[in-house]
Amino acid sequence: MTTKLSKLYGMDILTDSGRFIGKAEDFVLDMESGEVSRILLEQLPPGKVEARKAMLQKSILHKNVKSVEDVIVVSRPSPPAGAEG
Repeated sequence: MTTKLSKLYGMDILTDSGRFIGKAEDFVLDMESGEVSRILLEQLPPGKVEARKAMLQKSILHKNVKSVEDVIVVSRPSPPAGAEG
């Protein structure tokens, strides 16, 4: 599947069971493959510690994306222990 990233910004993200997770606010690209590796639910903060926290708690691995049409549908595994909070 190929699409422009600009089309994806602000799209709603839902689980495959219909639960709203958030909106696509930023993306992480794998510079070697040129592919999206993560979708972030907030813009990536500038600080290293804050960026790492956002990557762990406020992002979805691209491999969990099931479809992209009018919304982004993902199957999201349970967050790591202690990540909700």
